[in-house]
Amino acid sequence: MNDTAPSNKWLVLSLVAVGIFMSTLDGSIVNVALPTIMAELGVPLTTVKWVVVIYLLTVSSLLLFFGRLSDMRGRRWVYSRGLAVFSLGSLLCGLSPDAIWLIISRALQGVGAAMIMACTPALVVDVFPLEERGRALGMVGTVVAGGLTMGPALGGILLQFFPWRVIFYINVPVGAAAAAATVMWLRGGPETITQEPIDWPGTILLIVCFPALLTALSRGGEWGYTSLPTLSLVCAFIVALLLLIVAETHSRYPIVEPSLFSVRLFSVSIAAAVTLFISLFTISFMMPFYLVNPAGFPMAKTGGILVIPFFFLFIGAPLAGALSDKIGSRLLCTLGLSIMALSLFSFSRMPASTNIWPVAWRLALAGIGTATFTSPNSAAAMSAVAQNRRGIAAALVATARNLGMVFGVAVAAVIFNASFQNASGGQSLQNYHPGLEDAFMIAFHHVMLWGAAVAVLGAMLSALRGKEIRIERPAKSKPGGSHIK
Repeated sequence: MNDTAPSNKWLVLSLVAVGIFMSTLDGSIVNVALPTIMAELGVPLTTVKWVVVIYLLTVSSLLLFFGRLSDMRGRRWVYSRGLAVFSLGSLLCGLSPDAIWLIISRALQGVGAAMIMACTPALVVDVFPLEERGRALGMVGTVVAGGLTMGPALGGILLQFFPWRVIFYINVPVGAAAAAATVMWLRGGPETITQEPIDWPGTILLIVCFPALLTALSRGGEWGYTSLPTLSLVCAFIVALLLLIVAETHSRYPIVEPSLFSVRLFSVSIAAAVTLFISLFTISFMMPFYLVNPAGFPMAKTGGILVIPFFFLFIGAPLAGALSDKIGSRLLCTLGLSIMALSLFSFSRMPASTNIWPVAWRLALAGIGTATFTSPNSAAAMSAVAQNRRGIAAALVATARNLGMVFGVAVAAVIFNASFQNASGGQSLQNYHPGLEDAFMIAFHHVMLWGAAVAVLGAMLSALRGKEIRIERPAKSKPGGSHIK
């Protein structure tokens, strides 16, 4: 059964948009504020970086748990409390007297963000009919793009006139009001609630598994990818993953049901999403270095250029979503990843240039490819599972996105550093000067070719995703689980 009555679908979409916009806006604003926070709190870059890293680790670790919880307790229950927790975390971030307090408060913010992200696609899919789901998820993609696009600009304006703490305080009234509105207004329809117990072994193994991998990827460049801390984390990830597979296979109420991955359309959609975000964040990570160093653009202009792909995502996501309602996801997802591959391949052939247009049209291609892929892929994944499993399905989609982002950045950094040092005779990018332009472009081209290869792999997966499956009825509960309306 739906959490809310179908007549409330636009109200649901509006409240979902608030949570998504708030969380994406906050992430991009925080990145802009890091230099100011570092200077005011008097901490080094290695410490202030954890303001971003702890948020990502917390979200990635808890997405699946809260996705499963939303299937058990109801989407509205999880979503409203997620908004409240996110607002409380934002308040504590603004009140932080030192970096440690700020990092801990960001972790609390991450808990709230995980609750919000874990069930927002499921909330939308639950209340929109089949023929409107792609368009609705396209609108969600537009909100994501809007938050990412507005974050740097709004952050720059706020930081020009106000202390950095304001970027956190603005979330408090908005989040609190949205939480109250969710509780008060979304009462029209029945919720599906089960008496199934929480899979604590699976939850604990997930909390070990993903942080170990993401920390190894994000800190491996600093520690060394063959250092004892990095290798220890990789081993911890492998052991936790193997134990998780065994535990979930034998669990009566698994947090991640292995049966979900037996649905070809769902599992291929998840894998394709990972490849898309690896490719996208390969570009996102490398472009600032290219624009500032060999291209020589000032920071203000660099920020404006980096908005280009998100602008096209803003425009194209709802259009692609609406089209997928008519023709399905296979063609659009394959086309989107193919366009992304073309963008990355064209970057691998681009010379160092101070002209904006060679960069702009390539970034536009990346935005168009992302817009063409994301909404149809999400709609296909969410429609391929039973209604009472959409919470965990939505969490898996979000987890795939996060893993793609981190893996894209980490591998791009490894390839670039190795290629740059080899081409420059061991020089560091921190000491960049015009004489290192050739070495930079060699390394840059290698990274872009890697990203293009990943996008081609994703396009092949999407082309083989199989027949569209759209499930409207809840899956049968396992023995011992009952549904209470």
